[in-house]
Amino acid sequence: MTDQKLTMPVCRPSIAYFSMEIGLRSDMPTYSGGLGILAGDTIQAAADMGAPMVAVTMLARQGYFHQELDAAGAQIEKPDVWDVAEHLRELEAKVTVVIEKRKVQVRAWQYDVVGMTGFTVPVLFLDTDLPVNDDKDRELSHYLYGGDKRYRLCQEYVLGVGGVRMLRTLGYDQIDRFHMNEGHAAFLILQLFDEELGRSGGRKIKPEHIESVRRKCVFTTHTPVAAGHDRFPMDLVHKVIGRHKIWEIQKELTGDGDTLNMTYLALNFSHYVNGVSQQHGRVSQEMFSEYRIDAITNGVHAATWTSPPIQKLLDRYIPAWRADNFSIRYALGVPPEELWDAHAKCKAKLIRTIASEQKVRLDPEVFTIGFGRRATAYKRADLIFRDLDRLAQIAADAGPFQIIFAGKAHPQDEPGKKLIRQIFEAKKHLEPTVRIVYLPNYDIDVAKIMIPGVDLWLNTPQPPHEASGTSGMKAALNGIPSLSILDGWWIEGCVENLTGWAINDKSKTRKGGKTDTSGRDASALYEKLQNVVIQHPANAPGVFVEGLWTSFRPHYCCFW
Repeated sequence: MTDQKLTMPVCRPSIAYFSMEIGLRSDMPTYSGGLGILAGDTIQAAADMGAPMVAVTMLARQGYFHQELDAAGAQIEKPDVWDVAEHLRELEAKVTVVIEKRKVQVRAWQYDVVGMTGFTVPVLFLDTDLPVNDDKDRELSHYLYGGDKRYRLCQEYVLGVGGVRMLRTLGYDQIDRFHMNEGHAAFLILQLFDEELGRSGGRKIKPEHIESVRRKCVFTTHTPVAAGHDRFPMDLVHKVIGRHKIWEIQKELTGDGDTLNMTYLALNFSHYVNGVSQQHGRVSQEMFSEYRIDAITNGVHAATWTSPPIQKLLDRYIPAWRADNFSIRYALGVPPEELWDAHAKCKAKLIRTIASEQKVRLDPEVFTIGFGRRATAYKRADLIFRDLDRLAQIAADAGPFQIIFAGKAHPQDEPGKKLIRQIFEAKKHLEPTVRIVYLPNYDIDVAKIMIPGVDLWLNTPQPPHEASGTSGMKAALNGIPSLSILDGWWIEGCVENLTGWAINDKSKTRKGGKTDTSGRDASALYEKLQNVVIQHPANAPGVFVEGLWTSFRPHYCCFW
């Protein structure tokens, strides 16, 4: 199953955190969006807290993709190649998994996330790009979320089964919690069953084996849309993975003999399941009513997402903020003029960056709205452009404003790509009345400049499809209010006229999400933008900070 065990690591983690993508830095493009950024923030928080964790993920040598946009907004995808050896340390350990009856060798690279006290959480990147492997197996660690269903199935099998085997080979024998961040990692359950059967000498999975595996597993689901959960045809699963004892209890896995649903696999063999906001927990409970689903609202890593000018202020007035995020609620005591001056520095940096890289000169004195989201239909980046004439009239009547967009569409998401083109089309109609800029290749570095530099953060998802929406939390850390649909975390974080504004009200937030509410929501957005936000007598960042302290509470490890 594995090679000879190597030297036991100095630290003996008891928590293994599995995630297909982990975002730690822009020059390591091993993430696609919010799921990976959340994973990176969780790991950094664990390092700060001294949580006994090791993280496992897949290496993506050519990244997710590098996004370029032509003059019409058409997305051009290019490999995002990076120097793995420059950032990661290759480990000697190698393990083997069997795919389509071929032995596939897997190695690991390590990246150490160091917390504020020097505590380290190791992150293991699994890699199949070895000369001994078949070419199509080597390619499994080339692209994040690339290829067809077979490619994805193979990747997820390497992550789950190969990940557990790698942990054991490296000497991580005292793991008592395996945390699956989404269903991509659920194949780790197969390896845990193999270990249970090996210890008991049994040939058939028994109730005591099931209970033992469940005690070890926790599962975080992030997807409030049924179609977004990974499913693989069972004939493909049998072809790729082959025979396994777990298929004998297949009804527990899927409820459908023809399909393996990775979410059901994780749900059935986890003792604890959570959504990522209170609203998302309720939506997930409705989707999977036969399971108990709790909710732990996502957070963000404060020290990562607070801009340098704001950090200096917090260091001066709330020195303990990095170690005690709870204390950020005292930010209301920071002198408003100093906070405004810090924000002006952030905005000036954003304006300079856009001028340098996009050759567009925005006015630093003009109210600036930011929208940075994955470009996909339910995020509704085009909602603000539903009535271009009315939007232009708002700028004429209430005051000028400019909008900055950013976000990638999945290479196979044609509606998402169309959204980007529609924004470019709206730009032609609205300028110069409303200036619009679309920043290409939205990543960690772009977000760190864009989010603190805008005056308002906009979020317009179709309810109830927003699981959490942590970009608004990053804005809040920098004193930036949000104007958002009441969905995801914003239902908990919105204090009207203090932390920002709701586009709709709670009485109109739908549970089912089958009806397109775009017409009503656009009308509410225009009304709030014109009559409240732009006209607000104290629209300087900072006056809204107090009500968002709940976004920063440390909660990551409470269920381990």
